[in-house]
This record gives sequence, structure tokens and C-alpha cells, in this order.
Amino acid sequence: MHIAIIGTGNVGGALAENWAKAGHTIHLGVRDLNHFKGRELLDLPNITAHTIADAVAASEVVLIAATPPAIFSVVEQMGKVEGKVVIDAMNSVRVGPEPYANTFEALKDLTKGAHLVKCFNTTGFENMRDPQYPGGALDMFMAGSSDKGKQVARQLALDAGFAECYDFGGDDKAALLEQFALAWINLAIMQGQGRGIGFKVLRR
Repeated sequence: MHIAIIGTGNVGGALAENWAKAGHTIHLGVRDLNHFKGRELLDLPNITAHTIADAVAASEVVLIAATPPAIFSVVEQMGKVEGKVVIDAMNSVRVGPEPYANTFEALKDLTKGAHLVKCFNTTGFENMRDPQYPGGALDMFMAGSSDKGKQVARQLALDAGFAECYDFGGDDKAALLEQFALAWINLAIMQGQGRGIGFKVLRR
């Protein structure tokens, strides 16, 4: 797949690296081609940098891992996204995209015709880079009403090394995934468990 990644920091960078290794073609969408976070990613095969508009135009899938207040600027620069899969990997923990409750609601309103899905927001970037633990690979989680969006998100979760990508439900469950992210933040940071923890669904 050709994947545009907007937001080349910790989360976007970790996923870019894993997806490139899995054989996907990564188009980093950046504001300044000469200066951007994660520039070292260009040393890896299958990863190139472009303007946001060009990265999106060249891709079937768009992952957004920007800060929530930047979502309006990002959407303006993306251009046409009709028919593309747009993955919201953001969390409105400290600040949101006002007047929207969260980034998913903003994207749902601002990217008409896209296959929108919430995914890759429920754990730390260290787990995005390496989801393998002694007891097995961690699980990923997604939400959205687009079947196509969720099919792509699940495949990309598996390609990134996660054991499974569980479906939380439709668009109305996207906010629940942000609460799930807060649960990880609470355990890992506020309760001092450390960032080397993650979630896995177990069955009897």
C-alpha cells in the first residue's frame, strides 16, 4: 500500500518504520521539506518526504498523528480524500480541536467521503515501534463505521507486528478508544507502571 503519514513524531515515525519494513511505500507529509521531525526516516528504504498535499495524492491510506489543534490546518492541506482510508491516531487528552469533542468528530465532519477509522491511539509509541513482549505480541484496537477503513487498519496493525486488531464498534465508539488511551496513560505514567506495558485480550 501507499501510505501518507502526517505527523512524523514518535507515533508516526514508529509506524512509518514498521510499515516500510513490511513492504509498504511511505509518503511522509510535512510542512517544511528541509526541516521536520523524523528526517532520519528518509535513510530507510520505501520512505520519502513530500508536501502534505502531494503525500495524500500519492496514497490510498492517510494516517494522521498530528496534535489535535493542528487538524484544521492539516485538513486544508490534504486536498481531496474522497475514497481514501483516513486513520485517526490522535488523542484529545490535554487539548482538543474545538469546537469538536475530539479529532474523530472533527475529521468526520471535515473529510466527507473518506473511509474514517480510529486506530493506533491506545498505547505508547514504544509499543508501536515494538509490540512484542515475552508473553506474545500486544493487541491493537479500532473503531469506525467504515468496513473498508477497519479492514485496512487491521491489516496495518498486523503488518506493524500486533497480534490482532479488535473492533470496538462504529463511529460512536471512537471516543471510547480515547478513554482507553487514557487508561494506558494512567497506568503507565500517572500510576508509575512505566511505558513498557500494553494491553492484550486473553480467552479461556
